[in-house]
Amino acid sequence: MSTPQLETLHRIIERAEVDAVALIPGANLRALTGIEFHLMERPLVAFFAPGKTSVAVVPALEEPRLAECPIPFETFPWEDADGPRAAFAAAAGALKLRGALGVEGLRMRVMEAHLIEEFFLDVRLRPVDEALAALRLHKDTEALAAMRQAIRISEQALEATLAQVRVGMSEREIAAALVIEQLRRGGGKHPFEPIVLSGPKSALPHGEPDDRAVQAGEPLLIDFGTTVRGYASDITRTFSVGRPSPRLEEIYAVVQAANEAGRRAAGPGVPAQEIDRAARRVIEQAGYGPYFTHRTGHGLGLEAHEAPSIVEGNTLVLEEGMVFTVEPGIYLPDVLGVRIEDDLVITADGAESLTTFPRELQALSG
Repeated sequence: MSTPQLETLHRIIERAEVDAVALIPGANLRALTGIEFHLMERPLVAFFAPGKTSVAVVPALEEPRLAECPIPFETFPWEDADGPRAAFAAAAGALKLRGALGVEGLRMRVMEAHLIEEFFLDVRLRPVDEALAALRLHKDTEALAAMRQAIRISEQALEATLAQVRVGMSEREIAAALVIEQLRRGGGKHPFEPIVLSGPKSALPHGEPDDRAVQAGEPLLIDFGTTVRGYASDITRTFSVGRPSPRLEEIYAVVQAANEAGRRAAGPGVPAQEIDRAARRVIEQAGYGPYFTHRTGHGLGLEAHEAPSIVEGNTLVLEEGMVFTVEPGIYLPDVLGVRIEDDLVITADGAESLTTFPRELQALSG
């Protein structure tokens, strides 16, 4: 028995010129099995080879869950008291692999790699992350429906949270309110910890919220998301607490124009780097080029960061069903930062912004 996802993986294996692929718990394994396994101290490795039954070395307590997936596996379970070495040896004997074994270079740990190398004596490990990206690059109707729902939950939660923001409230309190409001509306796990930054801290693209109290006249940057059936939302908006300063208004206008330019540049047949160029050009022409310190966007799906990367040098041609963010920003160290992030999907004749939360600078009453 096969599935469309497994057939796609087999084509990836052939294109990558490897003999098989080994996956550990994560988004790729979930995309294939429909089951979210936890990455923990107990190694779980699934092996996929065209023309062969898929094999899994699996902790015994997880074996019943693996039986629920549509892909038939020959399983080699192991108990805590025994450890996984005998199971890896048995799996190697069953598969009889030779040649190159593709692995997730960005995810596989030394523990799994050493166990494979110890018992799969005739294979050499080769990272195939770029090839594996094709497994989740195009979102189907079901995935898009989940992402739309996640985004709707996040946007409603943001609106509810903003109504609670007051001068003196801490960044940590605002972040907690966001989490609660998303959970109340049916949101699942958040794909990353909410980023809530005020005042000069807004100039840190990936800063962490703490007990800093929000002050009047400051920017407030909020970057957050939730999940529905595993699929993520990822939204950033920047606000002013009370009346914005002229500097904040100026920089916000530039970032808003860059966001619009990036969204306008997206469509089928467009290389990913062209979106980065369109957004970056606006910021550079305004004289703030050195203060836009990251790529314009990243793919979004079962992970908050996945393919396609919206960055200079990525010539991947965008196609219908690809989902990614457009999130230009300007960050003046120790002064302020502004980022505006939207989630887009490529359609047959253009690009749709799945996020619709207002992009104009809003002054919160505080």
